[in-house]
Amino acid sequence: MTSASMATAVGSVGFTQEFDPFDLTDPFEFYARSRAEEPVFYNAEIDHFVVTRYDDIKAIFTNWNLFSSENAQQPLRPLCAAAKKVMTDGGFTAYSGMSARVPPDHTRIRKIVQSCFGMRRFKAIEPDIRQIVETAIDRFAKSGAVDFYAEFARDVPAFVLFKLVGVPDKDVTMVKSWAVSRALLTWGTLTDDEQIPHAKNMVQYWDYCRALVQKRQDNPTDDLPGDLVRLQSEGADISGDEIAGVLYSILFAGHETTTTLMGNGLRELLEHRDSWNMICEDPSTITGAVDECLRFSPSIAAWRRTALADTQVAGIDIPKGANLLLVMASANRDSAVFKDADIFDIKRTDARKHLTFGYGIHACVGQQLSKMEFAITLETLSKRFPDLRLAPNQTFSFIRNSSFRVPVALNVEWDVKA
Repeated sequence: MTSASMATAVGSVGFTQEFDPFDLTDPFEFYARSRAEEPVFYNAEIDHFVVTRYDDIKAIFTNWNLFSSENAQQPLRPLCAAAKKVMTDGGFTAYSGMSARVPPDHTRIRKIVQSCFGMRRFKAIEPDIRQIVETAIDRFAKSGAVDFYAEFARDVPAFVLFKLVGVPDKDVTMVKSWAVSRALLTWGTLTDDEQIPHAKNMVQYWDYCRALVQKRQDNPTDDLPGDLVRLQSEGADISGDEIAGVLYSILFAGHETTTTLMGNGLRELLEHRDSWNMICEDPSTITGAVDECLRFSPSIAAWRRTALADTQVAGIDIPKGANLLLVMASANRDSAVFKDADIFDIKRTDARKHLTFGYGIHACVGQQLSKMEFAITLETLSKRFPDLRLAPNQTFSFIRNSSFRVPVALNVEWDVKA
C-alpha cells in the first residue's frame, strides 16, 4: 500500500497533513482533537500510524507478540550511505540494550540487569545524589537568576547516572554530547551532511561502551558494568557486547529522560504557582508532584512499535510490517482515564497511571531513579528558594524530534538574601 493510499484508507487527509511529528512545543490541543475525532491516523512524513488514545496505546504496549519493539531505535529518517559507511568502517555494531529487543533475549537480559540496577543500588547512592544536587545549586545560588536547564538539569542527572555506571566526571560532557548525537540520528530530521559528524560520534560512543566492559573484565569495580561483568563470570547468560549494549542504552536514556523531566516539571510547577507553594509548605506532596509532572508534561512524548501481522487498532486496519507512533503525551491527557485531564493537579490520585515510561515488559527499568532524582531536586530547591519563579518575557521552545520533549532553555530567578 502506498503512502497516499494508506492515508486515504485511514480517514481524513487533514489530520495527516496537520500533524508535525517533530514539533513538541505545545501539541496538546491537536492531541485532544485527534483523540476525539481520529485516534488513529497515518502520517506519510514518517511513514507511521499515529495512535493517540490511552487504552489503545496501553494495549499495544501489552501485546508485544503482535506489536514488536524492534523498530524503537531505528532512525526515523534513514541514514545516508556516507553516514552508514562511517559507522561500518568504525566497527559500530551497537544494538539496543533492552528497549528494541524482544523475548526471549529481552527477558534474559532484563532479568540480569534488574538484579543489579534497581532500588537497592539507587538508595545506596542517595547521599551522593543529594550532594550532587547541592553542589550544582551552590554554583549559581548567589546569582539570583539562571538558565536552570543549561546549568542544572542538563548535567546533574548525568553525574548521578555516570556514578552508577562508573564514568569519571571528566567524561560527562563528552558522553552527553554523544547522547545528543544519538537522539538526533534516531529521532530527528538531520540532512545527509548533518548526519556525518553525529555518525562519527556514535562510533566513539560505542567504542567507549565496549572499553568500559573491557576495563571491568581486567579490573573488577563496584558499579553497574562491574556487577554485570561479575555476573557474567559467575555464569550469567550475557555476552560482553550485550553488556556494552546495556551501557549504550543506559548512558543515554538513564539521564536524558531525567534531564527533560526536571526541565519540563519545574516549569509546570512554577507556572502553576499554587502547586509550587504547596510543595514548599508540605514536602510530602512532592511524590505526587513528580508523577503529575510526568503525566502532564512528559519527558518522552512518543515511542514506536511495528505490527507483526495484519491487525486493527481502534477499528483502523494496520497492515503487517506497518510502523506505529504511540503518543504517550496524548494518552496522559485522555479524559477517559484521567479526571480533569487538562488540569495540572499534584494532589490527583490517578497520576501514576501515566504511560511516560512505557508499559509492560519494556517499561523503563530506571524510572524509579529518575523520579528519585527529581524528588530530591524539588525538595532541595523548595527549601532553598521558596520564592523561585520563572523569569519574565521568555518563550519556551523544544528541540525538534519525535520522542524526547527537550526544552531549549528554562530561565528562573529568585531573591538573593544579603
